[in-house]
Amino acid sequence: MVQSNVKKTIPGRFPQFKIAKGKRWDHLELLERIDASGSISSAASAMGMSYKAAWEAVEAINNLSEQPLVERKTGGQKGGGTTLTVYGRRVVGAYRRLEQEREHVLKTLSRIMDDFDEYYHLIRRFDMKTSARNQFLGSVKSIKLGAINAEVIVDIGGGDTLAAVITNESVEHLALTDGVEVYAMVKAPWVIVTTSDGFKTSARNELHGTVVRCQEGAVNGEVIIELAGGKSVAAVVTNDSIHSLGLAEGVKACALIKASHVILAVNA
Repeated sequence: MVQSNVKKTIPGRFPQFKIAKGKRWDHLELLERIDASGSISSAASAMGMSYKAAWEAVEAINNLSEQPLVERKTGGQKGGGTTLTVYGRRVVGAYRRLEQEREHVLKTLSRIMDDFDEYYHLIRRFDMKTSARNQFLGSVKSIKLGAINAEVIVDIGGGDTLAAVITNESVEHLALTDGVEVYAMVKAPWVIVTTSDGFKTSARNELHGTVVRCQEGAVNGEVIIELAGGKSVAAVVTNDSIHSLGLAEGVKACALIKASHVILAVNA
């Protein structure tokens, strides 16, 4: 019988993610280290991650959760920090237990199937991966059908919604109905950032929040806006726009997103 080489690459809410050099980091370990140290900087350093990569992972986790798992703390003797929410600790504990049970099942299967590894790795290829920087887990709130297209309103939690315009065929193909769990994805360059209020735009979606990170590159920069419910939106804008809008940590800002730029997906 062939010996199994199955390791801790079990599909779940906290999949591993790669960087350019091929190194893998585990979301679950990152959450546990944040909880232990109370600092995302310390957790990232212990895992060999950059501070930016750690925050991107945390933001992705929060966006795919019904409630925030990680929150910022301000004030206090140490001037603030990062910690897991009560919900976050419960999720981590439950996932660790589930991971142990899954590993036990996989080891059992590997003992009774000589070619289990071959099929397991094939199944792993079916896991969805996208290039969209913004990925939100939500539920369908309403669907308005038109002659060709439909407007789908997705509740992403925290009092925020996203409107997506997709074809009627896509609504049928995805089997969308009220209450169905759905992923809403938006590429960062499609997000328009503004700091002004009181004017009308053609963008169907307006997500209001506070800038928590702003990093300039050679030409463009990345702006992260945290929403009131704990989720975040990433936008790629020019450095000139960052300067002209006065974007910096703590500044109130709004992310504008056209409904046609929101991509919907469901679990098969």
